[in-house]
Amino acid sequence: MDVHIKRVYDEPSETDGTRILIDRLWPRGLSKAKAKIDLWLKDIAPSTALRQWFGHDPRKWHEFKKRYKDELHKNSTAVAQLRAHMAKGKVTLVYSAKDQEHNDAVVLQEYLGD
Repeated sequence: MDVHIKRVYDEPSETDGTRILIDRLWPRGLSKAKAKIDLWLKDIAPSTALRQWFGHDPRKWHEFKKRYKDELHKNSTAVAQLRAHMAKGKVTLVYSAKDQEHNDAVVLQEYLGD
């Protein structure tokens, strides 16, 4: 599995492979040209209710991981679409959260490795 994660605000690189934005909302203050996103897979993002409940609160991290993985188990279409891109080569999951340890990309990367 060649799946990496990177903040959308970090400089894109040729070594990123296919850049897939996994946020439900477009990142603030960033043009589509500067983001260099190959695919915006909104449907793989946590539900709006889960995202709002979590609020990037590290104290809710373990419960967020559990709930998001439960959503991913029920979201076979979006997961299959992501896996199809993974089968073609290197993929970088791009996200906008400031916290680089407690965000949906970390959970998704872990989920895909299970």
